[in-house]
Amino acid sequence: MPDNAALFEQIVDAARARGVSEIEAIIAGEEQALTRFANNVIHQNVAERTIHISVRPLIEGRTARASTNRTDPASIRAVVEEAIAVTRLTEPDPELLPLTVPAAVAPVDRHFEATARSTPDGRARAVAEAIDVVRGHGQTAAGIYSTGESALSLFNSRGVALDHRETMARFSITAMDRDSSGWAKASACDARAIAPRELALRAAEKAARSRAPREIAPGRYTVILEPAAVLDLAGQMAMDFSATALRDGRSFLNDRLGTKLFGDNISVYDDARHNGQSGAPFDAEGVPRRRLTLVERGVVREVACCRHAAALDSVEPTGHGFPLPNETGEAPMNIVFSGGETPLEDMIATTARGILVTRLWYIREVDPYEKIFTGMTRDGTFLIEDGRVACGLLNFRFNQSLIEMLSGVEELSPAVRASGEETFDMVVPAMKVRDFNFTEVTRF
Repeated sequence: MPDNAALFEQIVDAARARGVSEIEAIIAGEEQALTRFANNVIHQNVAERTIHISVRPLIEGRTARASTNRTDPASIRAVVEEAIAVTRLTEPDPELLPLTVPAAVAPVDRHFEATARSTPDGRARAVAEAIDVVRGHGQTAAGIYSTGESALSLFNSRGVALDHRETMARFSITAMDRDSSGWAKASACDARAIAPRELALRAAEKAARSRAPREIAPGRYTVILEPAAVLDLAGQMAMDFSATALRDGRSFLNDRLGTKLFGDNISVYDDARHNGQSGAPFDAEGVPRRRLTLVERGVVREVACCRHAAALDSVEPTGHGFPLPNETGEAPMNIVFSGGETPLEDMIATTARGILVTRLWYIREVDPYEKIFTGMTRDGTFLIEDGRVACGLLNFRFNQSLIEMLSGVEELSPAVRASGEETFDMVVPAMKVRDFNFTEVTRF
C-alpha cells in the first residue's frame, strides 16, 4: 500500500498552489480476496487491490468533496482542483465548523498476519472441507470465504494524522436440501477465529432438521431469535441514535430520550474498543470514538453526536460523524447488546410451544416512529414443542414493532459477534421473545 502521509503532502502542496490552506483528506486502501462456491464446487476466486482518496477543502465558509482512485501526481492535482472548484460553487454555510484539531486517539489492534497472509489454496482447502460436510448430508452447498486487509488514514492541514489498519475474514454457507435450507455465517478480524467446517455442519444440520416443513397458522408466538436474526432486526434502529436525526424529527427517539422504552434486561452500548467489534477508533473528522450508553436497563440514555450537532447543542462530540458534507450526521456503528446467561439450548428446553428463527431477510420499515418492520424468516425456521425442536416450518412473514419486541424479551443468551445480510455486524445475544407477530405463511 502507498505511503499515505506522502500522498497527503502532495494534496497540501496542490491546494496551496491554488491558494487554499485548509484541507482534509481521507485515504483508504484495501486488498481483498474472495473464494466463491456453489453446487458443491468452487467456481470463482478473485482478488482486488483498491485505493480511495477523498479530498475536502474549506474556503470562506464553503466546503465540498471530490474523490479519486488514482495516486499519480497528475491525478492528485486534478482531484484537489476539482474539490476546490466545486467548493467555490457552493453556498456558504454559516454553521460550518473549522477543521478538527489533533486529539489523542489510542490505537486498537485489529490487524492479524494470519488473515493478511491468507492464500487461495488455504481458502480452497477450508471451502472443500465445508463442502464435504454438506455433501455428506446429501445436500448442496453455496457460499463465500473472503479475507483481506485495509488501511485508513485521515489527515488535515491543522495537524490531524490518524491511521488504522485492520484485517477481516468472512465465511458464509448455505446448505440446500430438497425442500429446506440451512445457513451459517461468521466474521472476525482474525481468520483463525472462524471455523468453516463447524459452520458447514451447523448449516447442514439445520437443512436436515427442516426437511418436509410443516405449515402452521400465523399468529403471535413465543419466538427464539438466534443472534443473526436479532442483528437483522435490532440493527435497523442504529441510525435513530443520532443527534442530527433527532433534530430533523426523523428518529423514533424523538420525545423519548430519558424514558423507559424497552424491558429491564435490555442494555445497549456503542463501543469501538469492544473485542468483538471492528473498525477505526476515530470518526471521519478525526474525533476519538467515545463509548456510549445507548440504552440502560430499558431507558434511552445517549445518542451519537458529530461535531456539528455537538456545537448546536453545546456539548462535546462523541466521535461518530460521517464524512462531510452529508445529510445524515452521525450514527453508532459499533453496537453491543448486553447478553444474559441462558444458553440457546436452555431457551428451547423451557419453551412449551414456540418458533425458532435462524435469520430474517427482506426487512422493510412500516412505521418509522413505532419502529414497526415487516420481513420474512429463512434458512431454518422450526417449531418448538414441549422443550424440543419438533420439525421444520414453512417460512413466515412478520409484522413486528421493535419497541414491542425489546419490551417482551424473556431470556438472553451470552452476546457474540454476529453476521447477517441486512445490516452491519454487531455483538448481540439470542433472544426469547413473547408474542412475536407472524402475519402469514410464505412459500419460499
